[in-house]
Amino acid sequence: MKRHQGKLALISVFLYSFIYLPLLVVVIYSFNMAKFGAGWRGFTTKWYGVLFQNEVALQAALTTLKLALLSTTVATIFGTMLGLGLSKGRGSSRSAGVTKVANGLLYLPVTVPDILMAVGLVAFYGIIRDTFGLLTLGFWTMVISHVTFEIPFVALVVKARLQGLNKALPEAAADLGASTWQTFRFVTFPLILPGIISGALLAFTVSLDDFVVSFFTTGPGATTLSILIYSSVKRGISPEINALSSLMILASVILTIIVAKISKRSGGIMPVGH
Repeated sequence: MKRHQGKLALISVFLYSFIYLPLLVVVIYSFNMAKFGAGWRGFTTKWYGVLFQNEVALQAALTTLKLALLSTTVATIFGTMLGLGLSKGRGSSRSAGVTKVANGLLYLPVTVPDILMAVGLVAFYGIIRDTFGLLTLGFWTMVISHVTFEIPFVALVVKARLQGLNKALPEAAADLGASTWQTFRFVTFPLILPGIISGALLAFTVSLDDFVVSFFTTGPGATTLSILIYSSVKRGISPEINALSSLMILASVILTIIVAKISKRSGGIMPVGH
């Protein structure tokens, strides 16, 4: 038994090292004094100072934050509504069948490869643009695209939270004379709020990390940090890019920890994808 546990531990260490060592290398080399090459020339923090003086990087960071905040706000509203609807659509056999199909479709944006979603969105925007003259590729097409793949993350977390609630509480509120809105406002909403916050933070994290969908659906003047890093790496990896990547890693780790803690307290789930 101990031998099997030792092998499992060794395999786990190898897998985690394979996943996280490249990220650790990026963070370490963000403090490397050398501007070019992979050799270690000494410790320095000057590249972070240089980064914060880079107007292009600062503008990309602002665009990324605006994109994440706008898309997360919209996705949280619609995702919460969708989660509520799916949790209640279990009345007749017909509505149960529709709910089952809707639940299955909800997982598609989470599991489908990013490249397929990106190509599909670009084709859709092309049809709308040719037909109505709308949706020129740029910041707002990125917002719509991010909302599209963020909604399922929020809906799944909210739905999981609703499934863990005591069904007798809304019924008791109704028996005491509360209207549908009052029951939602004073009973259901406070109970699912941790799930809503968890889903919103998860959607925000996914938006920050997205590259493929953003790259395909962006236009002139709308560059995110991930697109900036990609275009910069093609010319060679600089310490500034390592510093920028390190800050993005730190932001992702912090948000993931917050989501995990809130999700654990609320009994929610953390969908995997993107």
